[in-house]
Amino acid sequence: MEHTPAITATLAEVGPRLRRLRTQRGITLTALAETTGISKSTLSRLESGQRRPSLELLLPIAQAHQVPLDELVGAPQVGDPRVRLVARQANGRTVLPLTRHAGSLQAWKVVIPADQTVPDLRVHEGYEWLYVLSGQLRLVLAEHDFLLRAGEAAEFDTRLPHWFGSVGEHPVEILSILGRQGERMHVRARPRESRR
Repeated sequence: MEHTPAITATLAEVGPRLRRLRTQRGITLTALAETTGISKSTLSRLESGQRRPSLELLLPIAQAHQVPLDELVGAPQVGDPRVRLVARQANGRTVLPLTRHAGSLQAWKVVIPADQTVPDLRVHEGYEWLYVLSGQLRLVLAEHDFLLRAGEAAEFDTRLPHWFGSVGEHPVEILSILGRQGERMHVRARPRESRR
């Protein structure tokens, strides 16, 4: 079957995309082979482009990484064509802007690799709110040192010296909301007190 140049280019990018995803998450070929049931040599050939991707191979890999299949194959974007969220690299971190307006509150999804463990405290104007999606986050805030796990959040004045990075062998994924002029999150709904 003849492929169009666009399909051929998309297929050629699958291997490097798989390798990037695996290494960003700090997973070895051996560990991925155990999780997926696909041999280490097949995974290696797939990542190097020597093996053609197929659904039988990509579905278990997508499940192991807990990502949609279209993220592995670089499927064309759908939905509102005016909205294009493009991830970028900043200080070794993958940053995906979630807000497109120039308002005072800005939101990002940030993936911090496992090797970012040395604090480099900074200060700037604003107020930040962090929520840990996966992994463990170390937050150094002035003289305080916190460990946050998935599902935990922190908020702080960014005029205090601060830094946050990964803990352990795996990257950490967070949501970050920053009010550059010191705006804070406003929680309007709170859970009711349980009655006993």
